[in-house]
Amino acid sequence: MSKTECVLVTGGSTGIGASICAEFLEQGMQVINLARRPLELENPAWQERLHNIAVDLTDREATKAVAEQVAEQFNVTRFVHNAGVIKANLIEDVALDELDYVSNIHLAATIILTQAVLPAMKEASFGRIILITSRAALGLQTRSVYSATKSGMMGMARTWALELGQYGITVNTVAPGPIAATEMFHEVIPENSEKMQKLAASIPVQRTGLPGDVSRAVSFFADEKNSFVTGQTLFVCGGSSLGSLSL
Repeated sequence: MSKTECVLVTGGSTGIGASICAEFLEQGMQVINLARRPLELENPAWQERLHNIAVDLTDREATKAVAEQVAEQFNVTRFVHNAGVIKANLIEDVALDELDYVSNIHLAATIILTQAVLPAMKEASFGRIILITSRAALGLQTRSVYSATKSGMMGMARTWALELGQYGITVNTVAPGPIAATEMFHEVIPENSEKMQKLAASIPVQRTGLPGDVSRAVSFFADEKNSFVTGQTLFVCGGSSLGSLSL
């Protein structure tokens, strides 16, 4: 039996990741969601094209095992690494075990999963790798570990774009600014709070972002027609990357 061509998405159960999965499902694609919990779909017609696989991406061995499973069962020609974690702390309070934890999900998991899906992409002479980084990669208070690893993802993407372009594989990153309606955002800023209102007012477009703002950018990079854009970072941030931002 031939393997089905699929999109691999990490952290696709809520927020931005769920919006990314929905974007691809709406386009009629098969989607694999690697996350700690399954994506709950409102549209039952999409259920047969969604494959939820539970994994803790901070665990390198578990990630390697799942990567092998995915490579055996599916032809992954599009990979979106969206899963992430913040671990906010001022530099005086940053612990190195936090760096290890965040690096595992932002950097190690990216490498492990990319290595697993590359053979199928090379065989197809087509691939799209999209890494979800962050506007915080430019610098943000309390984000030493997060900023370092997110900017590291940008560096990896630029390097892989140089290495993989000859195989028809593009590698790009999407860097969201403040995106409301996500668990990560509201862990830092309570919903409908005065702090959230002040943040929105500080952004040039006068609002915080929504998951769909990011998933539409991902869809652009994932499109087969967009083969002449690689090694780029698209800031989906309402203009907040043009100046300072305080959360």
